[in-house]
Amino acid sequence: MAYVIVILWLFPMLYMFLSSFKFESQVAVPSLTFTPTLDNYRAVVTPEFFKYLSNSVQITFGTVIVSAVLGVLAAYALVYSGIKKANSIYFWFITTIFLPAVAVITPIYILLAKAHLLDTKLALILLNTGAGIPLMIWMCTTYFKEIPGEIIEAATIDGCSKAGTFFKIMLPLVKNGIISSALLVFVVTWNEFFFAVTATATQSATLPVYMSKFMTQQGFFWGKMSAAGTMVVIVPILIGFFTYKSFVKGLTAGSVKG
Repeated sequence: MAYVIVILWLFPMLYMFLSSFKFESQVAVPSLTFTPTLDNYRAVVTPEFFKYLSNSVQITFGTVIVSAVLGVLAAYALVYSGIKKANSIYFWFITTIFLPAVAVITPIYILLAKAHLLDTKLALILLNTGAGIPLMIWMCTTYFKEIPGEIIEAATIDGCSKAGTFFKIMLPLVKNGIISSALLVFVVTWNEFFFAVTATATQSATLPVYMSKFMTQQGFFWGKMSAAGTMVVIVPILIGFFTYKSFVKGLTAGSVKG
């Protein structure tokens, strides 16, 4: 059963990869026998593509860094600082994850226009951070709760300050959890399309927006879209490959055991 699920999950990506080497007339034909061509990649990999790639990299890493720093600090505070109604604050953050973007895009667009932030990387970093921080809080709170309170008590008795306890003891213990959470934020931000296509025009658009350029009034250029899609998914796949050990430890065993 597990193999069937894996095959079903990988089939769309495999089909996209194969379609990227087909002529447009061959994409709609589900066949493994075809004459491969690099025409789609030649059409996709242009100076414009690298501009969109640069935007995606800057926006995604900016979002991950800000979300990780603020999310980890907020999760730690909610668990250990004794804030009143910490559970209510925590659940408020969680509920924002399920808020559909289309429900808030109008006021957000107006605010960005008033602040002259439309079509800027800062705007997308702020918007994506709004989704990334709740995700970090959601996951990191769980990791912090898994740490026995006796560890903090022992650090306090040994004369360790609150800052020292956080940086020298707590962060190393939840390292794998933070990495796995940051990877999820990375994937969500890298693939984000709605805010990118709504709040940008030409200067700060990302790779998913670039892919949509191959959907025209003349039709969908599936071969070129497949080539662009293949190149887009390479980055998260490579990052996941090199960090999968920490990712699996963070999601399964927990950072205390990792």
